[in-house]
Amino acid sequence: MKSIALLRERASSVLPTGYHCPVSGLWSPDSEPNDVQEFPEGHVLPAHKGEATVWRRRTVTGASA
Repeated sequence: MKSIALLRERASSVLPTGYHCPVSGLWSPDSEPNDVQEFPEGHVLPAHKGEATVWRRRTVTGASA
């Protein structure tokens, strides 16, 4: 069962403060979507300006393959 929970968390692109970052990349707090921060995979998503928040993974647009 643990592996199913980990897969579900890994697929998440929206997680609250205190969860482990499922994928390295750029994340923004819901309260300030223009405040982009980079977190490595496994990093615990922090509070933002001293308050718990919901973090959203940013997608890179316009990148060439």
